[in-house]
Amino acid sequence: MSTTMRWTSADLAVMPEDGKRYEIIDGDLHMSKQPHLNHQHLCGRIFSKLDAWSETTGLGEVFFAPGIIFAEDDDVAPDLVWVSGGRMRAVVQADGKFHAAPELVIEVLSPGTTNERRDREAKLKLYSRRGVVEYWIVSWQARQIEVYRRDSAHLELVTTLLEQDTLGSPLLPGFSCAVSTLFERMPVTE
Repeated sequence: MSTTMRWTSADLAVMPEDGKRYEIIDGDLHMSKQPHLNHQHLCGRIFSKLDAWSETTGLGEVFFAPGIIFAEDDDVAPDLVWVSGGRMRAVVQADGKFHAAPELVIEVLSPGTTNERRDREAKLKLYSRRGVVEYWIVSWQARQIEVYRRDSAHLELVTTLLEQDTLGSPLLPGFSCAVSTLFERMPVTE
């Protein structure tokens, strides 16, 4: 009889500080290398747009790669999250980590089928199960944004936005961003 190891948050606490991102989804350990420069650029652009809107409206905050500990065997660090001011106290605990779902989670795809499968399948399932209201999967390679929204108990794909489209959300009243502006000035054009 063989047993499969279930990784936990305690295991993450002793991982080496080696520049890699370690996450646990349903007890499985996932590791990512340092992201591509375009990945970082795009995270910054999205953060900037959401932060400016949040500052103007006072409705919430956007965060880079916060830890979200849904459970001991579901401990992840999405690229960006947005949480409303009203929900902040319910999700952030004294350890400075999220322990419940923010309203919006954003993942920027890293190259490779393993990375894409993790964001499109494992994380979609996790965020859906844990109550995220909206999930954006952003691809700098395809220059598009897939928008998933909660429909009953699941996140469902509602639209795929291309460069000529405008990004908005019922979660973010009055927020509007031309998708093309997010992909401007990409550092690596190949």
